[in-house]
Amino acid sequence: MTVTTDLVSYEDALATFEPVMGLEVHVELGTKTKMFCGCSTELGAEPNTQTCPVCLGLPGALPVVNATGVESAIKIGLALNCEIAEWCRFARKNYFYPDMPKNFQTSQYDEPIAYNGYLDVQLEDGEVFRVEIERAHMEEDTGKSTHVGGATGRIHGASHSLLDYNRAGIPLIEIVTKPIVGAGDRAPEVAKAYVAELRALIRALGVSEARMEMGQMRCDVNLSLRPIGTEKFGTRSETKNVNSLRSVERAVRYEVQRHAAVLIGGGTIVQETRHFHEDDGSTTSGRVKEEAEDYRYFPEPDLVPVAPSRAWVEEIRAGLPELPRVRRNRLREEWGVSALDMQAILNAGALDLIVATIDAGAPADQARKWWMGELSRHANETGTSLDELAITPAQVARVAELVSCGDLNDKLARQVIEGVLGGEGDPDTVVEKRGLKVVSDEGALGAAVDEAIASNAAIADKIRGGKVAAAGALVGAVMKATRGQADAARVRELILEKLGVAEG
Repeated sequence: MTVTTDLVSYEDALATFEPVMGLEVHVELGTKTKMFCGCSTELGAEPNTQTCPVCLGLPGALPVVNATGVESAIKIGLALNCEIAEWCRFARKNYFYPDMPKNFQTSQYDEPIAYNGYLDVQLEDGEVFRVEIERAHMEEDTGKSTHVGGATGRIHGASHSLLDYNRAGIPLIEIVTKPIVGAGDRAPEVAKAYVAELRALIRALGVSEARMEMGQMRCDVNLSLRPIGTEKFGTRSETKNVNSLRSVERAVRYEVQRHAAVLIGGGTIVQETRHFHEDDGSTTSGRVKEEAEDYRYFPEPDLVPVAPSRAWVEEIRAGLPELPRVRRNRLREEWGVSALDMQAILNAGALDLIVATIDAGAPADQARKWWMGELSRHANETGTSLDELAITPAQVARVAELVSCGDLNDKLARQVIEGVLGGEGDPDTVVEKRGLKVVSDEGALGAAVDEAIASNAAIADKIRGGKVAAAGALVGAVMKATRGQADAARVRELILEKLGVAEG
């Protein structure tokens, strides 16, 4: 039993122990129907309206495998560099839980459809870490329990529970890593980077939106510690259903500190599931974790084995889209940016936004400039992510176009972006409402230049005398007079023309 709930510092934990991780990621596939029946998977329906005798486990109901689910599993396996089984089958995983209407889950046990792969992930400093994949297997999701009457939303303290079986039977792919060793003090970062790369890969394949906040992708974080220099793994804990990248990182860090505190204090780690708490990043005990034999797996007698032909597997392989890492390398070359610059783009979460802005018509350098400059600054100041900002790639592309055609300069463009972010409308509306267009009328511009020269005769004389650098002061005067709405380069040209001075 544990004898302490205190934490040791992360640094002290890593001075004595090496973390060993195992990450189990469940991905909800975007099929139209469930894994073993024809019920709809559409979100938002009234509770228990998308069910049938099969997904409710009624006697005599026979399941049929969803072919699209199998194809999606093969796509994921291939993208993870896995071997694809020539023959595999489903099994019954038996355990009683209210959100399992059949009292067993149809899953795969010792014969998964994909196995023995890897995924290379890039850390924030550009280092590449290889995560070995044990398996990717097909299964079905459970129903949804809502615990009512308690303070925490969990079953403990609730007065009653409500069950919705609409989600029961929705296709899942569970991707299980081999033990991740060698990450050392970067274990939390490796875990976060792995789940992020996996999410990008899943989205690229088009098999799921993988929206973690909606439960379409969730991670179980297995962690144990072993004394540095030893080979034997320690007892692991499993933090269940972690549903954001930041939370994956925090869960690993917390469990390292908790395990270390228990072990240093002379306690014993209990193999158990744990709940992650978003508010403070802590975990609390769930239930003692069963071993595989406790589930009494046996082959599913109502489903025939799955035996994908090699021709079909190769056809699927040939149709795979460009995978995220390959795409990033291609874009880096196309844009002519350094590895460091590309890493900064990735760290900011700006890559897809920049690509979408380019697709909307903006030059690549302008798309990068606005997302990595003004918009990143605003995101940092407001504590939001770039993709949460109230501006679309198409709107950023329009701002870039207005600058390119001379209707805006950079200063005015920043004001337009500020207006769009503030809910004032699209870029053209903001320009119109705020009167932000560049003064391009040569007559009006010439008059402003004449006024600046007349009001600053001494500076004008210096320029006539050859001190061309002094023109900056007159440019500033004109820009002030036009509220920053003049083209500074054109203003400078007019000043030198009117003073009869050639640019040196």
